[in-house]
Amino acid sequence: MWPLRRAFYSLKKQRYCLEASRAFCAKLETSSNVRGDRASICYPAHLLLTRFLSVKLFHDTPILEGIFVGSHSLCSEADTRSSGDNLDVEGGFLEAETPAAVDVIDDSNADEEDGEKLASEPGFLDDDLSDAEKGVVGEDSHKKKASLELCKAIMDAPIHSVASVLGKWFEEGNDLNRLSISRIIVILRKCKMYGKALQFSEWLETNKQPDLYEQDYAFRLDLIAKVHGIQKAEKYIEKIPNHFRGELVYLALLTCCVLVTNMKKAETVFKKMREQEFPITVDACNQMIILYKRLDKRRITDILLLMEEENLKPYLFTYRLLLDAKGESHDLVGMELLFENMKAEGVLPDIYVLTVLAKHYISGGLEDKAKTVLKEIEERKLNESTDVRRALLPLYASLGNSDEVARIWKECELDLTLNESIAAIEAWGKLGKVEEAEAVFEMMLQRWKKLSSRPYNALLKVYLNHKLLTKGKEFVKRMGDNGCWVGPFAWDALVRIYLGAGDVEKADSILHKAAQQHRVRPLFNTYMAVMEEYSNLGDIHNTEKLFYRMKHCRHSGQLKPFEILIRAYINAKSPVYGFRERMKAENMFPNKAFAQLLAQVDAFRKG
Repeated sequence: MWPLRRAFYSLKKQRYCLEASRAFCAKLETSSNVRGDRASICYPAHLLLTRFLSVKLFHDTPILEGIFVGSHSLCSEADTRSSGDNLDVEGGFLEAETPAAVDVIDDSNADEEDGEKLASEPGFLDDDLSDAEKGVVGEDSHKKKASLELCKAIMDAPIHSVASVLGKWFEEGNDLNRLSISRIIVILRKCKMYGKALQFSEWLETNKQPDLYEQDYAFRLDLIAKVHGIQKAEKYIEKIPNHFRGELVYLALLTCCVLVTNMKKAETVFKKMREQEFPITVDACNQMIILYKRLDKRRITDILLLMEEENLKPYLFTYRLLLDAKGESHDLVGMELLFENMKAEGVLPDIYVLTVLAKHYISGGLEDKAKTVLKEIEERKLNESTDVRRALLPLYASLGNSDEVARIWKECELDLTLNESIAAIEAWGKLGKVEEAEAVFEMMLQRWKKLSSRPYNALLKVYLNHKLLTKGKEFVKRMGDNGCWVGPFAWDALVRIYLGAGDVEKADSILHKAAQQHRVRPLFNTYMAVMEEYSNLGDIHNTEKLFYRMKHCRHSGQLKPFEILIRAYINAKSPVYGFRERMKAENMFPNKAFAQLLAQVDAFRKG
């Protein structure tokens, strides 16, 4: 009973207010909108537990305190990028025209983690929405073809011409049903064309095409948050009619807060949802686990207690998150206990859960256990060959087994897929075999001719990890020459290339130009890398400058930037005034480790 009492004691001590809300999913048998490698995966009812997950089991061994900052985007990289965003790696970013297809505001602010490739998208954004969910039993093939043609016209049109495209389309006697509208929005979102999706939604609302429901307002709010930020989305709620201002709308705002890892806003939305007396669901709890998994793992226990009190049944995906959290905290014993409990409840592990286990066994040095899990994954090849090979490539690479990577890749070559090829580039990169990674990329270029930015970014990361600075610079230029969109991940790699070469001013210049000249904001971690370099040098002026620029780009609400900033003052042996007040204004409060940093800098003031 001690572990359970300890968990309850920690809850009493922390006094966190936990709120949640009903999920977006229209179908009861559908759980979270879980994404594998940017592919929708929904878990059916037979995978749900028959009883709640014990808080005792999750908290059976302590979780290490840590800050894990990140955010992930669900939508796939757009294959329709234009070559307008080019990069001159010596002279900085070129003044480029904004192409029609580059119409995104990227909410990613960290690299994807293997155990959490879902981000925080609401369930109703699922790519596989059924006819029943839309209120449509069947659909005429002619209408389906017409709606796809309209979607293509919107994608090809300039950013500010969506309204004219729609006006012309309706003038020709066409119309749209609800299923066609949902299909177009899903496609635009998958291509990260949030701006065009928002214009499409606005035009429909303005022209009363068709009658709007709560789900439509939730879609609109989600797009506003992505394009204009959380604050604009909050103001939009006030414009929604009261009878449509329900749980779907507030959960849309909640998931956007989780997506950008804004704990302050997320908890404010929780409070509002509680005041509205919306019911609590597992999907909302999963969102909270995602948030706390990144920022404060101790608070995951609060969510499990809430689920237990509400008698909520965890999904398979809930287990996946918890297993990954235990693994990240180096609590492999707790991870195994959770896994055994999951199987005891009749929940069969999928490839993604097995991948999480294998990954943490490898990082924990338990290679024999990892190989046992890999053997189980291999046995699933017949039914799930694509996902299995994609999972096995990086895992065998982490074990340093180049023979197995070569064997799996040989199987992939017989039926080449984009995701497996990218996994192969990453695997060969882990093994230090740069030439093999380059060969895979060239094979992809011959196979598909026009590639999205993902394969380029994968090979660029290989160059970065092996400090091949010249190759990295040349490759970024090649991306632009080939018409590939140079976006946040490429900027991040290029910035780190210059940081690795010791040229922090050049790295800062590239980051600044990227933020100024492009509608897509740089990643959170890119700012952190440059800011930390200035901080290590004791350069208070430039560290403060990066801190301000991050706020301007809506990268705020997190403790890590404050920590790097205070370290700049410590390294410069300079006092700082009003720092606690600055944090309080951002609703940020120092933890024990941060309080020690403040004490260090206070000593300079006393001296």
